[in-house]
Amino acid sequence: MDKVEIEFSTETVLDNLTELKNTDPSIVQEFLKDFGRSALSFSLQLVIAIVIFLVGGRIIALIRRIVRKTLEKREADPGVRQFLDSLIKAICYVLLVFLILALFGVTTASIVAILGSAGLAIGLALQGSLSNLAGGVLILLLKPFRVGDYIMEDKHKNEGVVEEITIFYTTLRTVDNRSVVIPNGDLANSSVVNFTRSPERKLIYTVGIAYDADLKKAKEILRDVLEKTENRDPEREIMVYVDSLGDSSVNLGFRIWLPTEQYWLMRWDIIERIKLAFDENGIEIPYQKIDIAMKTAVLSKDESMKEESH
Repeated sequence: MDKVEIEFSTETVLDNLTELKNTDPSIVQEFLKDFGRSALSFSLQLVIAIVIFLVGGRIIALIRRIVRKTLEKREADPGVRQFLDSLIKAICYVLLVFLILALFGVTTASIVAILGSAGLAIGLALQGSLSNLAGGVLILLLKPFRVGDYIMEDKHKNEGVVEEITIFYTTLRTVDNRSVVIPNGDLANSSVVNFTRSPERKLIYTVGIAYDADLKKAKEILRDVLEKTENRDPEREIMVYVDSLGDSSVNLGFRIWLPTEQYWLMRWDIIERIKLAFDENGIEIPYQKIDIAMKTAVLSKDESMKEESH
């Protein structure tokens, strides 16, 4: 059995070699020529495609630069400039890819047909991106915030200064210099707190004083500290009032308008000056205390009772 198979295989190989030997050399030469021409043509197309991509990238960069300068001259909003720049970049590169595919013989009709047949799958795959794109358009139209505003989004409590608004994402810079990238869809579909939209913010604060402290004097000290605050709007009313009666303190509240840009620095300065002014005038700010001496006295009494019993 094995011998027959070996002989058959040997005969097959010899027959193939004989056929190859009897083959017309012109056919082989023609095949090699066609293959060489095809390889050369493909190589040239590949080189041309690379050149087109590099040149196209330079042209796209030039177009983006012209658009940015035009928008800057017209003093367009920075968020609008960033959004349009990223949108133009995406559209131009898509057109460039279509041009390169056409160079390789792929027609635009074929590309559209492929995209149409795969439309549902592509739509599901790009659902999040399309939502972010729509969110970016809504942000630019409704303008709940702009580049340079300090915001906090409600979903994940991310907050910071808006650095960039692109077609899909918005970038925040936090106080400790971290970069937070948030999808535009999330910002468009959730609550956003804008801390810097108005030029002024009202500081509302409460400070407690002891029950035996002079209430009227404490209110006068508070008002005096607030009136001496620099850079405040003198036309805005200052309010000082008794906010509540706590378990161990009388809580005084005050309200004062501060410039938004200096809000935190002025807030910290006001609180510090209130503490120093209360200390100078003998106004006690109560705090929780633990009277250890009383506890020690009780323990000593218990020990003496034990000794008498013995």
